[in-house]
Amino acid sequence: MIKPFRVFREMICTIPGIGPMTADVVIAETGGDMSRFASAAHLASWAGAAPGMNESAGKIKSSHVRPGNPYLKGALGTAAMNCCRMPGTYLGVRYRRLSARRGPMRANVATQRAMLTAIWHMATTGALYIDPGPDYFTRLNPGKAKDRALRQLESMGYTVTLRAADRTEQSQPRE
Repeated sequence: MIKPFRVFREMICTIPGIGPMTADVVIAETGGDMSRFASAAHLASWAGAAPGMNESAGKIKSSHVRPGNPYLKGALGTAAMNCCRMPGTYLGVRYRRLSARRGPMRANVATQRAMLTAIWHMATTGALYIDPGPDYFTRLNPGKAKDRALRQLESMGYTVTLRAADRTEQSQPRE
């Protein structure tokens, strides 16, 4: 039954945490045709990986995830937990960052949504998954990473002074 979707299945398996069984569930539940979803956000909403937006008069009410496809949510939840154990991937780092601030369950749903977004883009463009890498957030905002490191060192009691690195020193090996 999966033979017509073999290429799509192999593409999905390039995402960290998603194996052949999870890819089969994704194909079985979505039908392998992403043209029925207008955007990646529509796919995530249908799958139940989108938080509810309940706000009235500026007061934010409880925002549980909406009910979605239980089989797809279960398979992606397992794949998201597999990602959290992979330290060298973007999804693993994303899970751990969100888990520290928002909790493991919300981080799991956010990782599921990131996977579904990647799957939708892969299906519509035909491109393979390219992992941004574990240092993506540091490269995205280097000033923020520097400030966070400084605050951590100062909270441990160190006095820190910064000096710009000389490019010739970086190219030579340290002893």
